[in-house]
Amino acid sequence: MAWFFSEEELVSDLYRLTGENEKHARVLRLREGEAVTVVTPNGEQCECVVESDGALRTVSRKKCENEPDVFVTLYQALPKGDKMDVIVQKCVELGVSRIVPMLSARCVSRPDERSLQKKRARWQKIALQAAMQSRRGIVPEVTDCVSFQQALSLTAENDATVFFYEMGGAPVGEILTQKPKTLGMFIGSEGGFEQAEADAAAKTGAKAATLGKRILRAETAPLAALSVIMYQTGNFN
Repeated sequence: MAWFFSEEELVSDLYRLTGENEKHARVLRLREGEAVTVVTPNGEQCECVVESDGALRTVSRKKCENEPDVFVTLYQALPKGDKMDVIVQKCVELGVSRIVPMLSARCVSRPDERSLQKKRARWQKIALQAAMQSRRGIVPEVTDCVSFQQALSLTAENDATVFFYEMGGAPVGEILTQKPKTLGMFIGSEGGFEQAEADAAAKTGAKAATLGKRILRAETAPLAALSVIMYQTGNFN
């Protein structure tokens, strides 16, 4: 079944796909009578049927129940090349709620502002496509790129923050003894984090965490970390 996100609430029982949704519908070659799901900005899941003129007729509505019950923000240090594309795609599939790209001390990739805006637009499109494929209830936001210090300041809004550090830390299960409603997770680039950054994170209350004895690649670590968090919080049940 095709899965779409509307940019507005469906106030009537008839809805027409526009923009990128319309293009995607043409690619899918939707036909009269086919079932389609449209999720609205407030998380309402509308089950629809394609009409003869291409419009969608809503046949039922309910709250989308596909979202994790923990709002996870990934603070991801920029990796080299196109690795961020994979990170965004897979983390959206796994249930991340927001992605904050950041520049840490050991980031090799340091695009200029113009390049960053283009990259962000691409990452947001990847997030949309991944959300459609995995049938999410929201399209996770990919924010503007921030500095490491700015990322730390943003963690004040989280109930808990986990700082995945290659130099060691506690298992996630020991850190998340209670389920938070909002959780931040820090992942480094290819060179990891500097000790000064780990110390600064600790001062904000972030807990250093480990993913085991093996060192994971920059594009593997966020997927492993998010999977552990989702499992630990019961969101793989």
